[in-house]
Amino acid sequence: MSGTLTKQRIQVDTSGPDFYDLAGLLTDDERAVQEAVARFVDERVLPIIGECFEQARFPDELVPEMAALGLLGPTLHDYGCAGLSYVAYGLIMQELERGDSGLRSFASVQSSLCMYPIHAYGTDEQKQRWLPEMAQARAIGCFGLTEPDGGSDPGAMKTFARRDGGDWIIDGAKMWITNGTVADVAIVWANTDDGIRGFLVEKGMPGYEARDIPRKMSLRASVTSELFFDGVRVPDANRLPGASGLAGPLGCLTQARFGIAWGAIGAAQACYREALTFVQQRDLFGATLDHRQTIQVRLAEMVRQITMAQLLGWRLGQLKDLGFGHHTQVSLAKWNNVRMALDIARDARDMLGAGGISVECSPIRHMLNLESVITYEGTETIHQLVVGRQITGKAAF
Repeated sequence: MSGTLTKQRIQVDTSGPDFYDLAGLLTDDERAVQEAVARFVDERVLPIIGECFEQARFPDELVPEMAALGLLGPTLHDYGCAGLSYVAYGLIMQELERGDSGLRSFASVQSSLCMYPIHAYGTDEQKQRWLPEMAQARAIGCFGLTEPDGGSDPGAMKTFARRDGGDWIIDGAKMWITNGTVADVAIVWANTDDGIRGFLVEKGMPGYEARDIPRKMSLRASVTSELFFDGVRVPDANRLPGASGLAGPLGCLTQARFGIAWGAIGAAQACYREALTFVQQRDLFGATLDHRQTIQVRLAEMVRQITMAQLLGWRLGQLKDLGFGHHTQVSLAKWNNVRMALDIARDARDMLGAGGISVECSPIRHMLNLESVITYEGTETIHQLVVGRQITGKAAF
């Protein structure tokens, strides 16, 4: 039966690794989604992503193909979206980040931080206008929450929107915004006299400007931007009526953090596979490196950590599909899985020796990317404190 462990299906896959046969827990549809995205990554992403990273170029030519595969807004129903399970969404993020964190970041922002709030908090008119276009990548979105003076305390944001008749006037700035300069619409969160509200700020509105952030050493195959709002006039029809207070943006971040928790597994798998292949071929002191105890212990530790992260992600996806997932569970998974991936990327880089610092090898690229992933959408410390508050009932931020 699909999605049920059987004696025939149980196997130990060391190349993935899938040491506990997670594939045996997936439905046929989930397995088909993973295989389709894995083929896309192998055939279209991996041949070019090292060069894109080196050149600091986002491979925008891949975006229409991602849309054609149904990878944008995949958990949403209607409006041209695929309506997949959260486990399937996690597998999509895992395979995309096996290619590169920048590609997963694009899909995560488009899906969880832009399409999701329109679907969850928007009007019927906003949904009809934007969601079909965004599902097909004919419109790109970005998410404006983090500001130049702070990210971990969004409640202290300085961007302000004031009423002016039937419009809103927005002033302020946002920082470290994925997709900013390529976005047709920005989901912008601003303080108002009635608390935090969300607005759809469209490209070309007078007073709205986006600029690329140059000289990054991480997420180089991704667009990262600053947004500026100088008296931007936005009609009330562009306000997200279902979002009020911090619950609105934090709800979006919970969706995105779920994808990050899965995506990190893909980065770790890529690093593990490359390290395993290298030590099986590298001859030193009369034998290949995989004969050495220290190498076997390090590989075994990688498999242990990846396996725990896989099971954590799968159970979290199952809970979300059942409607029971809690944001603190997402925090635990994001914290655990990104830390796991960063540690594995660093160790794999070391195992590759001098060649490990070259962009020809993936661990150094994943390692640099993960230095951003462990910081954005909630730093590791913030997620630790979120879990600590859940345990003790006391906020220690």
